[in-house]
Amino acid sequence: MLAAFSAVAAGASRRTLAATALGAQRGFAAAVKEADGDTITVEVNPFKAHRIDPPATTVTATKDELLQYFKELYRLRRMEISADMLYKAKQIRGFCHLYDGQEAVIVGMEAALQKTDSVITSYRNHATHVMRGGTVVEVISELMGKVTGASKGKGGSMHMYRREANFFGGQGIVGAQVPLGAGLALAHQYKGDGGVAVAMYGDGAANQGQISESFNMAALWDLPCIFVCENNHYGMGTAEWRSAKSPAYYTRGDYMPGLKVDGMDVLAVKAAFAFAKAHAVAEGPIILEMDTYRYHGHSMSDPGSTYRTRDEISSIRQQRDPIEHIRKLLLDNGLVEPSVIKGIEKEVKKEIDGAIEAAKAAAVPAPEELWASIYKDNLGMSLRGLDSTHMHTYSS
Repeated sequence: MLAAFSAVAAGASRRTLAATALGAQRGFAAAVKEADGDTITVEVNPFKAHRIDPPATTVTATKDELLQYFKELYRLRRMEISADMLYKAKQIRGFCHLYDGQEAVIVGMEAALQKTDSVITSYRNHATHVMRGGTVVEVISELMGKVTGASKGKGGSMHMYRREANFFGGQGIVGAQVPLGAGLALAHQYKGDGGVAVAMYGDGAANQGQISESFNMAALWDLPCIFVCENNHYGMGTAEWRSAKSPAYYTRGDYMPGLKVDGMDVLAVKAAFAFAKAHAVAEGPIILEMDTYRYHGHSMSDPGSTYRTRDEISSIRQQRDPIEHIRKLLLDNGLVEPSVIKGIEKEVKKEIDGAIEAAKAAAVPAPEELWASIYKDNLGMSLRGLDSTHMHTYSS
């Protein structure tokens, strides 16, 4: 009885400490050090470093850059909220994993990378497709199973894909994308093109054995790979303190350097990715742990409120929201008038509404698409007496 009580008490203690740490996260960037015309210099929250000297915390941004970040962040947020409403209206079916709250990670990443760099991620991938040059129409259409979707209506929420921009998709199997990301890094190394591969995964996937194997291989071969743990603090309904004895994910490579980054601040994320790319090209792999937060549940079937409090969610929204951070930088430093921000919001809302209408009007895939893109036709070969065009028939 006493042992059981002690175990519960220990668990409660860990949970309290974890909740306190989450609530005590620093809010928006500490201070604007300097404002010079249309340019501001900001002191971002410090990076925690493992086996490497961290980058400087002083970041410079122009008005135009901040406006672009705001528009991108706001577009992704509106897109995901719209997906939530469409799902509840039963116009989107199946799995649906939303990214709202985590937008600064992907926006900051793309601000530092080129489309010649490779990206592969998990099933929370709607925003990745858009930031790799895809459209909101393609995302909403894919969610609704339409031919105009990112994967022609056959992939759904978990399988966006944009090969022309080296986005190798969302992966439905937890952690399976990480060894593939190491393979993409090997391709960059083999071709000597100066590019890097980004392999993204969550804190829930961080304990997968294949991720440790990927770390080992990447370090042995000095692959230009950036391993990115999007630590939103909860797996599939499981808090990180329940699933990880050591939740310092940026140190998990042991022999590999790592950084822990304020993943709610697009400026900090951009600086970290620029630093990580330079390191990966010159020295080999590095881990970035993005300290972020998801506002929705794990998926649409998860209310997201049974394993965390509404006060916790509200606190993060008030203190660390990535959109409000950029809005505050723009307005508080007199870079733009409020009407400019409102104009961007109005423009984005119109874009999202148009994308939804276009997706609704699009056609669903034809029945023969069920077996398309599986076998290449006219190979002139057969398997067990059947060729690629053979159609099975059934009788009752």
